[in-house]
Amino acid sequence: MSEKSFFGGKAAPFLAACCAILWSCAFPLIKTGLSEFAISSDDTFSQMLFAGVRFIAAGFCVLLISPASGKRSAAEKKSVPILLLFGLVNTALHYLFFYVGLSASTGSRSAVIDSMSTFILIAVSGIVFPDDKFTRRKLFGCILGICGIITIYIGKGDLSGELTLRGDGMMIMSALFSACGGLLTRSALKKTDPFYATGISLAFGGLLLSGSGLFFGGRFGAFTLKGLMILSALIFISAAGFAVYNRLICENPISRIAIFNSLIPLMGIVLSCLFLGEPFDIRYIAAGLLSAAGIFTVNSSSGK
Repeated sequence: MSEKSFFGGKAAPFLAACCAILWSCAFPLIKTGLSEFAISSDDTFSQMLFAGVRFIAAGFCVLLISPASGKRSAAEKKSVPILLLFGLVNTALHYLFFYVGLSASTGSRSAVIDSMSTFILIAVSGIVFPDDKFTRRKLFGCILGICGIITIYIGKGDLSGELTLRGDGMMIMSALFSACGGLLTRSALKKTDPFYATGISLAFGGLLLSGSGLFFGGRFGAFTLKGLMILSALIFISAAGFAVYNRLICENPISRIAIFNSLIPLMGIVLSCLFLGEPFDIRYIAAGLLSAAGIFTVNSSSGK
């Protein structure tokens, strides 16, 4: 079986689901990791340093396994500028807002807000890519997903706490840059090996994050074995998740792969409740199910 048929064939849904499950694990791991390294929720520059180290290491891991990591073709060398833009948007800016927002909010709430990127990506890709035409069924699916996000603000209690710029605002910005990164994926990887491009973008984005964090005084407050193990797990999640997901995006319609991102808020909610001790609320499930139903509706058929 060729590499293309593997990523573009029957294995694609299974691989997309694995990526979504991996990324959902990041929500509790990041919050626990920041605590182990004694990085407070309001220490933005130390958070940038932590994220940068993660992505630099993940980028080099992907480059080591890149099947085209040897001599680069002329076309691939010309694609370096867009790869750097890809790294700026999809790694540096996306995860700058992600880390700041997650540190100032609960993992469960962040997981649901982060799912906004899927609906934005599906809507805009219908305009940009001919194979992802935006239909009325897709519009209805996006409305369902947005309703899922709104659900977290209905009622009383921690889940429906007031909107905050540092928490909710940063997660919304993270979702916007994540969607932009998804759109850039096809352009960035069009003329180069997806693994090589992913490695370059992760490493470059990580350098921007860690360099900025260090310059403005970011630091690790402590080092523990548990913290290093969590950081290693996050490096694996980034390396494996992005390498496989970006290859899938290259060989499949975006909507076919994006449907499995509905697992991220659901799994993120469950894992945050289990491992962070965050209180369970029925609205977590309602919001997650609405998000999942929205993405399923978008991709269930070629509705008119």
